[in-house]
Amino acid sequence: MSRILIVENEDATRHALKTLLERHAYRVEEAASLDAAQALAPQTFDLVICDLRLAGEDGTQMLALSAPTPVLVMTDHASLRKAVVALKEGAVDCIAKPLDDDDVVTTVARVSGSPGPARDASPPGVPSGMIGECAAMQCVYERIRKTAPADVTVLVQGESGTGKELVARALHRQSRRAKAPLICVNCAAIPETLIESELFGHEKGAFTGANSARTGLVEAADGGTLFLDEIGELPLDAQARLLRVLQEGEIRRIGSVETRYVDVRLIAATHRDLQSLSRSGEFRLDLYYRLNVMQIDLPPLRERDDDILAIAKILLERACARHARPGLRLSRAARRDILGYAWPGNVRELENALERGVILAEGHLIHPDDLGLPSERASRATPPSAEPPHSSDDEASLDDDLSLEDYFQHFVLEHQAQMSETELAQKLGISRKCLWERRQRLGIPRKKQPRRMA
Repeated sequence: MSRILIVENEDATRHALKTLLERHAYRVEEAASLDAAQALAPQTFDLVICDLRLAGEDGTQMLALSAPTPVLVMTDHASLRKAVVALKEGAVDCIAKPLDDDDVVTTVARVSGSPGPARDASPPGVPSGMIGECAAMQCVYERIRKTAPADVTVLVQGESGTGKELVARALHRQSRRAKAPLICVNCAAIPETLIESELFGHEKGAFTGANSARTGLVEAADGGTLFLDEIGELPLDAQARLLRVLQEGEIRRIGSVETRYVDVRLIAATHRDLQSLSRSGEFRLDLYYRLNVMQIDLPPLRERDDDILAIAKILLERACARHARPGLRLSRAARRDILGYAWPGNVRELENALERGVILAEGHLIHPDDLGLPSERASRATPPSAEPPHSSDDEASLDDDLSLEDYFQHFVLEHQAQMSETELAQKLGISRKCLWERRQRLGIPRKKQPRRMA
């Protein structure tokens, strides 16, 4: 069993990561600073996971403090360049914040030499970290399998929240560049005035505030993969520079006359119609043709009926682990609402709804009210009698949900004449508020008490 040390000053992140790894049979110690980590003798662990941006400290120092133990670094966009430096100085890999559970588990298993848990292994043909086996997703997996080794530019298209970055990670892992860096950039998250400097770098004095030379993210991805999310938001000037990279493999830092050559595989993603943008002059047509060598289209969640409950189950398990509420399940009515909702925010919206459910649920079942889905918009026409599809493995849980609601109704009607609301709630193991809400949902009125005569 591998021993892992987590060095992270944010309590919530550290606790969530520790819980995740312990669920996968790792022994985990934690430290909130470099001094605390050093006191635990990091060189005696099998792996150290360290945030590069500790409070007032430089996380790259853990590379020397931990030697010869391998160090896996964590970083957000703001410290991406520091992550590249850490990789060059000997870090075994880098994982991006906010942390993705599947990416963390896969990376830790790989760098620590452990096989990883069987229960989290993806089905045959499904890339690690991706969920779903409907026909549309099978086409996506097949396209990833064929495209990844080809080392060509890929354009991933799909609505927000459909998992475009997961596709990029799968392409990178299955490519010949898997051991080189994967640099992920959200073009919409960088101010337009800084995007060229971020991507292509600049020389000292190139503009006001350029106090030192900086390597751009394209150059940092040399030998590996560059993933540009929301590429439709890239300004025209930056588009012209990117076109040069794709055509000739050349970059030139802002303020420099020196041309540098890079070997970068580009994966771009967008939720917008780039052809329409090119017709309106917002996107270069020649760049669009350079990007669209291979195209992968991700289906929205509303077109993945066969996968929705399977995705919900896995996301619910993760949310339960984050909030230390094991054993929570979706009620029959909640599953019906999940299937009947159109999910305009796709998987990301589903994940948020389940997180709300875990936080708000009382007892061991999550009900529709806990999910907080808007009933007045974006709902699909689902007949009231329609039942969620389920496999034989789910039969028992569906029957349990039904019998629980029957039991609740029977118990309340039988005992409410002799018990107060507080006593009823205590016997059922729920709060008075939850008792009242379930009365409303099931249409069970409170028994009127006889009025006392004066």
